[in-house]
Amino acid sequence: MTSLDSKRRFIGAQNKAAGQYFENMIERSLKWHEDRGLMRVVKTPEPMKPIRQLNQQGQFLACYTKKAQVDFSGTLAGGRAIRFEAKQTDTDRFTRERLSEDQMKDLEANEQLGALCFVLICFGFDHVYRIPWHIWRDMKEVFGRKYVTEADVSKYRLPFEDGAIQILTEPITEEGETTL
Repeated sequence: MTSLDSKRRFIGAQNKAAGQYFENMIERSLKWHEDRGLMRVVKTPEPMKPIRQLNQQGQFLACYTKKAQVDFSGTLAGGRAIRFEAKQTDTDRFTRERLSEDQMKDLEANEQLGALCFVLICFGFDHVYRIPWHIWRDMKEVFGRKYVTEADVSKYRLPFEDGAIQILTEPITEEGETTL
């Protein structure tokens, strides 16, 4: 194994751990919101099919059966649907293409039906932003390029309270808009 291969594996392991940490933060935050009757949102399981039976350790080999869906979906108090994708980075920017075409189509279709749709992004581990779907979708027109930096999305930053990301920091109006 070359040093480049070792470095790639290390970076891959680091990215996986950072993504898992962010996902755990979101799960705790969703529980906080649910405990207060604000929403019920769950992680969307990845669609997969086992291709080998369980082994002695309880493991099995599987393959994904279709492209990734959005990460989270559920219902807000009052009955409105909510769907969002979550992404974390240790770099200084997020490109629009971090979402797959299928994920973008899903968010677009659900927003057109009245769902609250957004992309939840995290720079490092302590700065989380809720980017409305239409802003992410129209990133090129809004920001003049197909990526955003923290400075670009500063007005969408979410506070933390009681160890939870405050995903719903503003009331949602009938028209589906927030002041964020």
